[in-house]
Parts: sequence; structure tokens; C-alpha cells
Amino acid sequence: MVESYEKDMQFYKLYEQLASLTSNVNAKPDIPGTEAVLNEIAAMFRLSKGITNFYRNPADEQRGIGETMISYDTGKEGRPVHTVRFVTRLLSVTTMTVYMSDDVEPLTEEELGMVDLTMRTALVFISRNRLQDMAEQLAFYDDAGYRNIRSFFRYMLWCGQPGGLDGTVAVNYNIRHFSLVNDEYGREAGDTVLKNHYSHIAERIGEDGMIARLGGDSFVFICRKELMDELLDYLTEADVVCRPDGTKVKLTASVGVFVIPEGYAVNTPNDIMGKIMYAYRIAQNGGNEQIIFYDDKLISRKNMAMKIQQIFPEALKNREFRVFYQPKVNIITGEICSAEALCRWFRDGKIVPPMEFIPILEQTSDICKLDFYMLDLVCCDIRRWLDEGRKAIRVSINLSRKHMMDHRLLDTIMTIIDRHNVPHEYIEIELTETTTDVEFRDLRRVVGGLQDNNICTSVDDFGMGYSSLNLIRVIPWNVLKVDRSFLPLDSEGPDNIRSIMFKHVVSMAKELGLECIVEGVETTAQLGILRENSCELAQGFLFDCPLPVDEFEKRLDMKKYEI
Repeated sequence: MVESYEKDMQFYKLYEQLASLTSNVNAKPDIPGTEAVLNEIAAMFRLSKGITNFYRNPADEQRGIGETMISYDTGKEGRPVHTVRFVTRLLSVTTMTVYMSDDVEPLTEEELGMVDLTMRTALVFISRNRLQDMAEQLAFYDDAGYRNIRSFFRYMLWCGQPGGLDGTVAVNYNIRHFSLVNDEYGREAGDTVLKNHYSHIAERIGEDGMIARLGGDSFVFICRKELMDELLDYLTEADVVCRPDGTKVKLTASVGVFVIPEGYAVNTPNDIMGKIMYAYRIAQNGGNEQIIFYDDKLISRKNMAMKIQQIFPEALKNREFRVFYQPKVNIITGEICSAEALCRWFRDGKIVPPMEFIPILEQTSDICKLDFYMLDLVCCDIRRWLDEGRKAIRVSINLSRKHMMDHRLLDTIMTIIDRHNVPHEYIEIELTETTTDVEFRDLRRVVGGLQDNNICTSVDDFGMGYSSLNLIRVIPWNVLKVDRSFLPLDSEGPDNIRSIMFKHVVSMAKELGLECIVEGVETTAQLGILRENSCELAQGFLFDCPLPVDEFEKRLDMKKYEI
């Protein structure tokens, strides 16, 4: 009796310790105190092993899909002697089974009651903690296991007190042309690339920052300032493994960066998020700049952008945008063979420079509205020239890459042209080569559709994109506009790299049967280079800058330039 009494007292003392430990809502089941108490109770009742299973729901329990934990194990073989099952209000299921070996005395009814009480207490504790873990996973991780935007916001709030983010940098980036990785290597390889890319940055950041996925191939992270250069280099160009055999793909990104000032306080998570997202959008839409830092100048640009986007509908309605024409000249005959339509914005008696509004309109679908407006004005002018008996020439109109995903684009273009009864051969559509983030099939669809309607197409700024040769190999253009960066300077001789490249680009275009025109011709020496390379068409300030319609009509009446 004394021995039984002492054992009872020992059990209840241990049980009180267990109850005290498990009542702490922040405690984890693997903390040393809890584990030690459970082991001591298991040993007291001669148990050889205890196994706990956690299932998110009864269906997972039936399929055996869950988390298994070894609560206690002496290493001896044993048979199950008791199982307890606990179901929460959220229908998560936790079970615990204890085992005893055949060479020990079986549990008495009183001992079984004590073991059952211990198991139920432990199950409530384990269920609560596993639910906390599950809630954490659901709230702060996405379905693929990446930290999500809520996780990023929580981190900023934790560290966002004045000085808490000193010496850190916030970054928002998007991997460029990632759809091409999925197309070429498959979705599974694409997922592997993202995981490896994410893991590399997470490992470099370590405990002094964090990375989260916004969705798809867009990410944000905070890191120590000392790591900034290394990580930005990685984002600029990285070779990332995509298959078990070691196959790698090259990734680049558009990046927005905010170097967090000393003493900076985060008022709301969107504070920093807004800055890096705005810088990223400029990097994404700004052409050659892969990395944009948020600073005071960017704030001014942001305010300007907001103002332009606000007044654009009114400006369009008031017809503040006008067409200027820059002649394209046959340098053999001096005749104007065609022209490029360029947009000029007259606001309050002043001209707003194109670089101050075009990139801003490119950030939204407003640029598409402006493009269609310009096409309408050009068609009006061509129709008037024809009606007046004036010489009519082909006019090229630039279309933004924003149009490429619009499956109604061809219908809209043809509706505008045909509404003015303009013969199709008088219209040329220019598509800039920097549209390489649009899948080739979309660009090819647009170009093919235009040509089916006898609309001439040209690739603008040839040589500026990352896949220039592939672009003209895959898509049947009519005209190739050679970017001015290929045109040799007056001081560069025939053996200069630029001169050699220019010669071969012109030769290639002619052999492919493309009409070749060089833009940015400004000197007589450059004109001589065109002649030496049998390039007959030129556009540039040597002949004329973009002209208002009345001045351009005078050039048409003039018939020829003196060359």
C-alpha cells in the first residue's frame, strides 16, 4: 500500500508539472521540460514506446497522410495497449498510441486510467501547437511553400520601429521572360528554377532579413546593405539549375530598390512596399535600366506620373496631342519616300517633351488610347492629301508593346483605317524591338494579320533587343529600321567594330529582302557611309526634324531634297 501510495504521489507530482508546462500557449511539444516529464511517466508505467499522429482532417487520417511523432521509445518491441483520439473543432485529428513489451507486467486498471489522463493532456497540448503551426503555414506561406506578402509585412512591422531597419535594403523584383523558361524546359523545370533562385537569395540573406514571393515570378526581400551589390549582381544575371542533370538557365530581373535611411520608421507595411514597387515598375517599363533606386528624383517622377495620368483623359478629349511628321528620304534621288508620325503634346502653350509622358502612359493602357488617336489623325491627313490631289506617301505609326495581348487589335486598326477610306498601302505599323517580353507567337500573330491586310510592318530600333536575329528569323517583317547606335561616328574608320557591324546588318537586311532604313542620320559623313554600303533610305536631322503637318506638306510639295 505504501509503495502504491508513493507511486500515486509521484505520478500526480509529474502530472502537475506536465499540466503546468502544457498550459503555456507559447510552449512547444519538443521543449526539454515537457519531453522529460512525458519520458518519466512512460518509464513509470513500463511503456516501451509512444507514437503520436497529427492529421489536418479526417480524410487525411483515412488516407494516412499526416505528421508522425515518436513521443517515447525504449527500443524494445511491443504491442499497442491503448489509443486515444482527439478531434478539434476545426476537425484536425490527433491520435496517440502507447506500446508495451511482452516481458513486463500489464497495466492495472488504475494505471491505465493514469496513462489515459496523461495521453489526453498531451494530445490537447500537441493539437493546439500543431494548429498554431498550421495557421502559421496557411497565413504566412503560399501553396508552394514560399513565404508570402503577409509574412513580409509582418517582418517589417516587427522591425519597423525607428532604427530597427538601419543598414538594410528593400528590393522588389520580377524575373524577365520567365514564361520562356516554362515553354522551353517545362513547368516542372520552371518550378525548380524558382525554388533554387529563391533558396540562393534566402541562404545569402540568412537571419538578417527575409524573402517572400508576391506571386508567379515576382519577389520582395530585405537584406543587410553589405549584401546589396552581391545580390543585385545575382539578379542582373544568374545561372540557375533547372534539372537534376545540372542543366542551367540564365535569369535576369527588373529590380526596384529602396536603401532604407538611418532611423527610418515604418508607419504601415505599404510604406516601403509602395516605394520598391514603384521603382520596379519603372525598371520594368523603362527600357534598358534593369535596376532602379527609389530616391527624391523618383518621388518627383511619381508625382509627375500621377498628374499626367490624371489629366490625360481631358488632354485627349481636348485634342492637345498633335502629329508631327519626320521625312524618310531616298538618298539617291532626294525624294521623300515615306514618313514617321510622332506625337507632340501641346499643353498651356508649351510642348511637353515625349520622354516626360510616353513612359508614364506606357505604365497603363492609356498608351493604347494615344496610339489609336494618333492612327486616326494620320488617316485623316492621308485622306485629305488624297482628296486634295497632293502626293500621298506611306506613314509609319508606332504601336506600344501594351497592344500585343489585345486580340481585338487587328480589328481596331482596320476599323480606324477603313473608316477614313485610306488605301492600306499608305499605312506602316512600327513595333519596337524591345517588345521581347511578349511571346513571339503574339507578335507574329499581329504582324501576320497586318500583312494579310496589306499593312506594311517594320521592326524599330533593330539591334537593341536581346534576340534581334531570332526576331527577324521568326517574324516576316517588311522593313528593318537600324538603330542609330549601329551607325558609325564621323571619326570611326571602316575597320571599326561599329562600321563592320553596320555593313553586315545592312547587307543581311537586303539579302533577306527587307527594306532597310537607318535612323539618326545627322552628318554628311554618315550619309557617305550609307552610300558606301548601298543603303538607300535614311531618316534624321540631316534632312529634317519632326515637322508639324503644315511644314511637312511644304516638304511634300517641294518634291526633293538637295543632296
